[in-house]
Amino acid sequence: MKSDMAKVGLEKAPHRSLFKALGLTDEEISRPLIGVVNSKNDIVPGHINLDKIAAAVKTGISMAGGTPIEFQTIGVCDGIAMNHIGMKYSLGSRELIADSVEIMATAHAFDALVFIPNCDKVVPGMLMAAARLNLPSVFISGGPMLAGIVEGKKLSLTQVFEGVGSAAAGGMKVEDLSCLEESACPTCGSCSGMFTANSMNCLTEALGMGLPGNGTIPAVYSERIRLAKQAGMKIMELLEKDIRPLDIMTPEAFVNAINLDMAIGCSTNSVLHLLAIASECGVDIDLDLFNRISALTPNLCRLSPAGPHHMEDLYRAGGVQALYNEINKKALINPACLTVTGKTVGENIANNPVLDYEVIRSVDDPYSSSGGLAMLFGNLALEGAVVKRSAVAEEMMRHEGPARVFDSEEAAVEAILAKDINAGDVIVIRYEGPRGGPGMREMLTPTSAIAGMGLDKDVALITDGRFSGATRGASIGHVSPEAAAGGVIALVEEGDLIRIDIPDLRLELLVEDKILEERKKGWQEPETKIKTGYMKRYAQMVQSASTGAIFKR
Repeated sequence: MKSDMAKVGLEKAPHRSLFKALGLTDEEISRPLIGVVNSKNDIVPGHINLDKIAAAVKTGISMAGGTPIEFQTIGVCDGIAMNHIGMKYSLGSRELIADSVEIMATAHAFDALVFIPNCDKVVPGMLMAAARLNLPSVFISGGPMLAGIVEGKKLSLTQVFEGVGSAAAGGMKVEDLSCLEESACPTCGSCSGMFTANSMNCLTEALGMGLPGNGTIPAVYSERIRLAKQAGMKIMELLEKDIRPLDIMTPEAFVNAINLDMAIGCSTNSVLHLLAIASECGVDIDLDLFNRISALTPNLCRLSPAGPHHMEDLYRAGGVQALYNEINKKALINPACLTVTGKTVGENIANNPVLDYEVIRSVDDPYSSSGGLAMLFGNLALEGAVVKRSAVAEEMMRHEGPARVFDSEEAAVEAILAKDINAGDVIVIRYEGPRGGPGMREMLTPTSAIAGMGLDKDVALITDGRFSGATRGASIGHVSPEAAAGGVIALVEEGDLIRIDIPDLRLELLVEDKILEERKKGWQEPETKIKTGYMKRYAQMVQSASTGAIFKR
């Protein structure tokens, strides 16, 4: 056992003394030491139940003959961090989470790890750490929130953000917005739509790193406590069989996960995170692969914000395993991939059919024949950009309009709420990329304001920053190269025509090359906006969104 280096032998008497100071007996010290990596805190709604999940995991580990030892990581609530300086720190937390787990697990010689994430950057950060450490590992998330209900209709946090725009435009009473505020988030858990947190929890299951049900069992269901106990027991089996993350997260597993991503209509952020996780695994994937898979994979789900369904509906319809079962009818997944169950994907899905074809459509009756995400390329995005195609109105699939240029999210929001945006405009928000932000802010406020004002079928938004999984409309993010790196997005001027062609995967600035060359001569690299601390170092280390916004190696 790896932990023997910290507990076996005459010279380890001081180490054993310190373990005993924790209250551990000789019996417990002699067993495998299992790190329980918990992101519990009191600020993230998706984390406030993680103490119960951790307690169940530790029970399962003890039942199966291991010694659980819990430690914590940080976690940011993107909703609370939204539209102020806090959001600049969210994506950067992913790298800190991965680094902190690496430090704790290596310094204390754990034999295996159970990861307990929830919410946007915690899941990918922990998956990156699992790949880097390559110790036997299993994931058990805190689970999704139940949807809110107002006047018999289900809703999620999306409606509250959009309600702000509607109220600002005079289309909603302030009292009605207050009602949404009270009702949209009724339980603990990750917000109830197919936003980034739930996207990544489902993709963890799809990659094979979470037990069946990890992505969809609601946070408040006792079934999730039972699953946590099973995860604790399962880690002992994985340790005994020496099944490790790099045995599971193979190139074929990433192809499977991207297929699920397209079928389920995940957040655009899933692209950023899958690229980063694959890099830690030594697996080579790129944006072209996403498009190739999207061309073959039908979109079978439309969960909020793309449609009326929520995570609890996907759970009742059979969840991730049922989706895999359905898309496997077109032989789109590799059923031989190993998972943390100790069985293959094919074995896991064999008895998990779709239970509700209203929520998960048949492969013969999809929402669209292509996937929920699209990677766009062109002179405005030489390295690519990302759009959640399944949440774009048909009228905006092809659009050409004048650029309205803003050098920050705040400036754009001010113009939107002041009703200074016209139908047909293409809003360009730049210097919000990984380096320029720094931190590649998620911008749900401007997109929600546009939707709340009823302009989501008339106005497009393009940025080198990111969008929330709760975003809908023609919102194109991750434009690379970013403005701070001298990308073409830095050269756009007010009134320039921009052409968006999502079916043909194109994003073009309709300005002659000679003119762009002249503009480039006058461009100067901006100073880093945050001049001290972690985010200053982050800006110096981070690479393009097309790499997953990973650090230079």
